Amino acid sequence: MNIGAIIGLEWMTKAEQLSLDAQLCFAIYSTAHAFNRAYKPLLDALGLTYPQYLVLLILWEGGSQTVGGISERLMLDSSTLTPLLKRLEAAGFLARTRDGSDERVVNVTLTEAGRQLRQQAEATPVAMACAIGESDTDRELLREAVLRVRASLNRSASCAVPPNEVPRRRRKA
Repeated sequence: MNIGAIIGLEWMTKAEQLSLDAQLCFAIYSTAHAFNRAYKPLLDALGLTYPQYLVLLILWEGGSQTVGGISERLMLDSSTLTPLLKRLEAAGFLARTRDGSDERVVNVTLTEAGRQLRQQAEATPVAMACAIGESDTDRELLREAVLRVRASLNRSASCAVPPNEVPRRRRKA
């Protein structure tokens, strides 16, 4: 059985399949770095890091949220999110409070400074759309394709390469 044919790589030789430039994961990885470089000066002007910007996008969009809700939306562990929220709170952009009915739940709310920052941030998506250089339609098609890839990867735990197709490592003598 040719695993390359199963996963749609039959048009490539085995050597080409292992070429860095042929890897979709590397194209996305290097593009993520390019996004970070493009966002950096825009977010530096706001006094934010990219992960902080993402948290604020969620709060600007939906109002008060729980730490768990933000964590789920960003696909981050709460242990990763908590220090980030503390820094945003220290900067005066949000407030964290324990829920009155369940102390385990922490609510996150924008402060007035956090709400005002939204107005300054409104130019960011426009600047990024310009930097990307694609039409609105092509950007949306690309975003949808990337979301489909993410969903497939999240489901792929059951995907396994047949044992006879897995390259075996040679044991050192």
